[in-house]
Amino acid sequence: MSDAKSFLRDLDHAISRGTAESRERALWYATNLLITGGYSEDEIRTFGEVIGRLSEEIELAARAQLAERMSTFDRAPTNIIHKLAFDDAIEVAGPVLTHSKRLDSDILVANAETKSQPHLLAISKRKSLDAVVTDVLVVRGNQEVVNSVASNQGARFSGFGFLHMVKRAEGDSILAEQLGLRTDIPRHLFQQLIAKASEDVKKRLARERPEMVAQIQSSVSEVAGALQSKLGPASRGHFVAKRVVATQHRLGNLNESSIVGYARAHRFDEVTIGLSLLSAMPGDIIERVLLDRNREMLLMLAKALNFAWDTTMSLLFLGAKDHRISARDLSDLKGEYEGLNAETSRSILKFYESRISGLPISA
Repeated sequence: MSDAKSFLRDLDHAISRGTAESRERALWYATNLLITGGYSEDEIRTFGEVIGRLSEEIELAARAQLAERMSTFDRAPTNIIHKLAFDDAIEVAGPVLTHSKRLDSDILVANAETKSQPHLLAISKRKSLDAVVTDVLVVRGNQEVVNSVASNQGARFSGFGFLHMVKRAEGDSILAEQLGLRTDIPRHLFQQLIAKASEDVKKRLARERPEMVAQIQSSVSEVAGALQSKLGPASRGHFVAKRVVATQHRLGNLNESSIVGYARAHRFDEVTIGLSLLSAMPGDIIERVLLDRNREMLLMLAKALNFAWDTTMSLLFLGAKDHRISARDLSDLKGEYEGLNAETSRSILKFYESRISGLPISA
């Protein structure tokens, strides 16, 4: 046994029958010794055992002081850090939850799932946070916690986390603005966010994130000229197609298989009318979606209808220039499609419809 371990064992035995005052003096002596010395992990564990015993019955003020000292000590014993982090008193747990590097994501998740809102707020202020932790914070956290973690640039969010915060941002202008200012928010969720934001928030985001708003505006308006050149005035063939597809729909025979057949035969009118009937969206909106060069709205339309990837691919090829898409682009589109959520896609499509319903068909 090393000299340090032997000394700590002797110290532990000596104070086991001592007074509360002698135990606290021994606690600070051992703590100072630990922080100022260079010990092995094995020796640090021994310090942890001794300090853990010495700190069992100390007052709140002393526990808070211990937490402050341990929170910034990168080699603090993990058993002590865990004990302090789960202390019911936020004066004790707070510094450790916010600053200690000895807390991994699993421990932070366990803490966030069981402790109080002040504990969650302390976690939300950490220098960095993994998505598994923020997933819990955005679900369990109150308004203060969610706003705090949304403004934390060191926090990472999953698609679920972002979606949950976007939903919570309805009626919360502070949260809506904080989310809109994050550079890592997915574009389609940014669209959903500003669709439901107040006019003041929309104006501020347009001023702070002009590139994102410009992308959305271009998705809305760039297809107008393409529609005019592709479709021109409504032809007799269009009305025939409308009558045939509408009859098919009325008889209950219009389905995903029908759309695939029309798309592979490059029957643009039939596809447009069929998708309009299946989605309850106006035909001109469907036309714009099919021709939008960003392809995101088309992916969302297919996801909202729960179409298979093969069906979605047929629609992508139908709207693509010369009906061609590179293998690399197709692979990227597939990955994006698989990551979409049907409910979210439906919500964003409603926003898209509201944004473009007033635009003319011609440029």
